[in-house]
Amino acid sequence: MKDETYYQNLDKRTKEYREWKKKRQEASEGLGDSVQKVTRATGIEKAVKFIAGEDCGCEDRKKALNKLFRYNNPLCLREDEYNYLTEFFSTRRSTISMTEQKRLVEIYNRVFKARQKLTKCSSCVANVVRNLKQYYEKYNG
Repeated sequence: MKDETYYQNLDKRTKEYREWKKKRQEASEGLGDSVQKVTRATGIEKAVKFIAGEDCGCEDRKKALNKLFRYNNPLCLREDEYNYLTEFFSTRRSTISMTEQKRLVEIYNRVFKARQKLTKCSSCVANVVRNLKQYYEKYNG
């Protein structure tokens, strides 16, 4: 399984690295990137920079919009996470221990770039498990 680290450690001169880098640059992190693509394609960005100067605040607005309206681009599972989820989902459970919840939340937060906390709220835990299971099943394709 090729993850972010794999590509970052590739020789920068390889075709595989260049294709990954291009694909990664094309992917929008959030609304700010999408707005920037539209303003570039329509020529609005050049007009604004011509009128307001190079430091027109567009980059700050882009970052703010990306932070507020982030798209869901989950990261790849690491091998240890994948193995843990394989084991976890192979057994039907009616309860989840705090140790299991802690590990699931760690995986969830890293993969989905979230800030979920440990909780006693059963529906919150169920939501984390459901999202991880959906992602895990897509991952297995």
